[in-house]
Amino acid sequence: MRCPNCDALDNRVVDTRTSKGGRAVRRRRECGVCQQRFTTYEYVEQRPIQVIKRGQVTEDFDRGKLIDSVQAACAKRPVLASAIEAVVEAIEEDLSREAGIEVESAWIGERVMGALQKLDRVAYVRYASVYRNFQDAGEFRDAVDELESHGEREALARHQVELPLP
Repeated sequence: MRCPNCDALDNRVVDTRTSKGGRAVRRRRECGVCQQRFTTYEYVEQRPIQVIKRGQVTEDFDRGKLIDSVQAACAKRPVLASAIEAVVEAIEEDLSREAGIEVESAWIGERVMGALQKLDRVAYVRYASVYRNFQDAGEFRDAVDELESHGEREALARHQVELPLP
């Protein structure tokens, strides 16, 4: 490992810890030449995931595109950047655990909509309008009605009292 300060190869590991939920190893190193300390991360090399688009065209999974789409849906909404990052991290974990080497874009889109529905309802409708390709106001109305009925069902489930058995 080269020192970022003096470009020397002589360094030693001072501290090692797991990071990113156990998916990375963080190492603090000290240069033997200039005594500067720096941090490195080690990750398991991931197999490339192919996304199958609607037209059956495949392309490599691009985390940046996923972040951009979630950020666009959450623009000018009270959603923290850390919450967006958490959504993307969760989807990536699901991808690596469940999807395999190839995944349809619909699988990713449904995961994003599920996460946004819990995070911010306006962001959910924005994302759904692009993802589902809404053509008129009626489709927006249907999405909002679906969202409201889902919220009502959740509220009923939260406040439902169990009756004691005789």
